[in-house]
Amino acid sequence: MKRKKLNVVYLLNVFIVLIVSVTILFPVINIVALSFNDASDAMKGGIYIWPRIFTLENYKAVLQDKSIARALFISVSKTLIGTLTHVLFTAMVAYGMSNQNLRFRSIYVKIGIFAMFFSGGTIPYFLLIKNLGLYNSFWVYIIPAFFSFYDMIIIMNFFRDLPIALSESAQVEGAGHFYIFRKIYLPLSMPVLATIALFNGVDQWNEYMPAKLFVTNTKLWPLQMVLYQIIVKAQASQMIISSTVKIHTSTRAVQLATMVITTAPIIIMYPLLQKYFISGMIVGAVKE
Repeated sequence: MKRKKLNVVYLLNVFIVLIVSVTILFPVINIVALSFNDASDAMKGGIYIWPRIFTLENYKAVLQDKSIARALFISVSKTLIGTLTHVLFTAMVAYGMSNQNLRFRSIYVKIGIFAMFFSGGTIPYFLLIKNLGLYNSFWVYIIPAFFSFYDMIIIMNFFRDLPIALSESAQVEGAGHFYIFRKIYLPLSMPVLATIALFNGVDQWNEYMPAKLFVTNTKLWPLQMVLYQIIVKAQASQMIISSTVKIHTSTRAVQLATMVITTAPIIIMYPLLQKYFISGMIVGAVKE
């Protein structure tokens, strides 16, 4: 009887996971199929998981656009630089905060927790960015994202679980804190650092609000901001032009192709970092 109950529960779980997976994957597969389909033919409908008239013209239109290519370079650059600097800077702070002998440590923690839940708002933040000289600058994507107190807590708890004897023995041999951090803590912390890198990398890649609020120079727009403008223009053309069936179709096809290009790097990167993501979240989980 117990075995039968277990089999029923197992089959029920498999059925639920299958339904959820199909619900999640079908829209993605449909977008990919439509992006590879002829634009005028797609207006007839009936395309679900496979293109009816296969074409690469939609992707050629995206990649031939100079603004798309430049925006793709900006997105890749800000994601790589922003993720690397965020992980290193946050890990350095976490190393200091993991030291129980740090003066005023409890005060720093209280200030950080308070800042996690309360902020000055959009207007003070805009004025701060402008006064710092980051307005209309590429570094507006990088410098404000240097540090996250939430990520620092995760890395700090991971550092606190490492044997204290490692750092003490290194200090006896004359090693300084920077050497200990670089040679001992960083190599042993790859799971949690990969987890933070994945979190921040996805945020950096998908984020477009800094560009919308702080960047008016279109040459500094990331891919997501350009995609947003394409969608806005397509909606505007629908309202203004009366006979826009063909224009709307080609515009929508370009939108779908751009969406595929935008999400493909994250979809490819996640399986490669999944094992680090799971172990990092378990080992570096917040606990008291």
